[in-house]
Amino acid sequence: MNIQNYINGNFHNPIKDNWLDNYNPSNGEIYSQIPNSSKEDVENAYIAAKAAFPGWSQTTLDERSRIMLKVSELIEANLDKLAEAESKDNGKPVWLAKAVDIPRASSNFRFFSNAITQFASESHESVGQQAINYTLRQPIGVVGCISPWNLPLYLFTWKIAPAIAAGNCVVAKPSEVTPMTAYLLGEICNEAGLPKGVLNIVHGLGTSTGQAIVEHSDIKAISFTGGTATGAHIARTAAPMFKKLSLELGGKNPNIIFADCDYEEMLKTTVRSSFANQGQICLCGSRIFVEESIYDQFKTDFVQRVKNMKVGHPSDEKTKVGALVSKQHLEKVLSYIDIAKEEGGKVLYGGKQLIIDGYENGYYMKPTIIEVKTDECRVNQEEIFGPVVTIMPFSNEDEVLQMANKVKYGLSATLWTNDLKRTMRMTNQLQAGIVWVNTWLMRDLRTPFGGVKDSGVGREGGFEALRFFTETKNVCIKY
Repeated sequence: MNIQNYINGNFHNPIKDNWLDNYNPSNGEIYSQIPNSSKEDVENAYIAAKAAFPGWSQTTLDERSRIMLKVSELIEANLDKLAEAESKDNGKPVWLAKAVDIPRASSNFRFFSNAITQFASESHESVGQQAINYTLRQPIGVVGCISPWNLPLYLFTWKIAPAIAAGNCVVAKPSEVTPMTAYLLGEICNEAGLPKGVLNIVHGLGTSTGQAIVEHSDIKAISFTGGTATGAHIARTAAPMFKKLSLELGGKNPNIIFADCDYEEMLKTTVRSSFANQGQICLCGSRIFVEESIYDQFKTDFVQRVKNMKVGHPSDEKTKVGALVSKQHLEKVLSYIDIAKEEGGKVLYGGKQLIIDGYENGYYMKPTIIEVKTDECRVNQEEIFGPVVTIMPFSNEDEVLQMANKVKYGLSATLWTNDLKRTMRMTNQLQAGIVWVNTWLMRDLRTPFGGVKDSGVGREGGFEALRFFTETKNVCIKY
């Protein structure tokens, strides 16, 4: 089948008739074609968005909210179809897409359909000056949203929903590696009655289609989630054009385990935080630091739990680790196993590609645990973004805090302890945008999401997202 661009409420082939192959990671086969859109396609999407903006920006909040809630309900109604499409496109288990990805995409639209009705302006009476100031938050106009391949519909809607809730019109590009659910979202938006041109979806490579969005002179804000190197390139392009930028980038997150933790809860959660979605989540705890008094016990128990995880076809309900997203990504992840060995790391489990009967050309590998001697090795400093974690012991709080912070990234951290004073000290000093204590990936959509250092610029979530997608105007009236 051919996936098409969604522009002005209709589906279109790319103007230059350039196409890309779309692979099924579970078997390595091409199963669809997607547009490799040109500047001309992006320009058509912009023209549609610009034409829709006056009407959409003046649409009442109740009406915007109603339409967005309908989108949410339709995503929910199409759970099975969307989950199967996500799994086929991405390689993740179908049960995971049903439990996490698609429900969260629905929640994103539902949350912002309600949030926009509570997003209030401010006023300040200038006492003694006979004046009042009030602050307007007005939509920007046409904005660009570019999302990654690891949580395709989940993160695509995380950007689109607040943008259109705030009254903007959108030119969006999903990852060329996982385009299918974004394509299906266009059909849902039409069924929900979203006005033509409010959302436009163009498919293609980041270097061509994505670049055309970023460098478009009249697209005034860019929200991007992806790799740090790409984020730096976007910033170099967009910053001199004075665009608003939200960049959610890489992570190399510490998972810090003290001896006084709830051990069984920690062990169960650490298996999940290490290998959920094949380790292809920017929030995975890929550097595991364990207090030395329980290190040997943890090492034995953790390896045994990981050995019991089934690697298999995404359609198998017993599969815990599915296929990696692409052949190129599998090769990149595997290359770090050799790097780890060269640096003196010891592979405790995994470290190899896995061949699944009947799906011999799929992109599978065993979940991998590497014991390292120093936190300064490359496998502890560079984002691998796959089912690979490192473990090493620590002796005290100061030592582990120094190691946790000694990377260029600062997205998230996980802390396991029942010591309240230690919790307060550590959470204050960890260099991360998000810190979970005695849990992982517990999200409240009202809270700000984002990282520090090379993990990005700006925050998403809640009113932070609505602030990003609006311009602030102060009005002063003397009476």
